[in-house]
Amino acid sequence: MDDKTVLSRIHGLVDEEHELRQQLSQGAISSDEEHARLKDLEESLDQCWDLLRRRRAARTAGNDPDTEQAHSVSEVENYLQ
Repeated sequence: MDDKTVLSRIHGLVDEEHELRQQLSQGAISSDEEHARLKDLEESLDQCWDLLRRRRAARTAGNDPDTEQAHSVSEVENYLQ
């Protein structure tokens, strides 16, 4: 995935998050449904942002950013802060 594709994916996930919140406010989905899907969205967003940061770091270091691959959700979600 190139940077443009990653950014496009991020924008799509954010749009979906906004849509979920709208559906909840309209009563189209339950808060349990919203929470479950939001968790998935947040994990996917974390993966995308992580990949984008690593691609940019690789480029800055003079390495090929295309060698960077998305890390698993469990790895990304368990990074030490």
